[in-house]
Amino acid sequence: MAAPTGVKKHSLVIAGHRTSVSLETAFWDALKRIAATEGCSLAALVARVDAERGAANLSSALRVYALERFAGGVAALSREM
Repeated sequence: MAAPTGVKKHSLVIAGHRTSVSLETAFWDALKRIAATEGCSLAALVARVDAERGAANLSSALRVYALERFAGGVAALSREM
């Protein structure tokens, strides 16, 4: 298993153009889990974040998206307790 802090580069096609995104392994794992939960591909998830990111760097936008999704899940669990 790769170290969660190790950076890994993925090549994807987003909006018809090929791009590479570098993220820590832990973020790729989180994004893959989110995509599986939503029933979409990793590329489709990245494309959605890309379309909504505004001026933010794509790698940064993906990190924030993953963090907000998991933080939202934790907040929902806290409310249930």
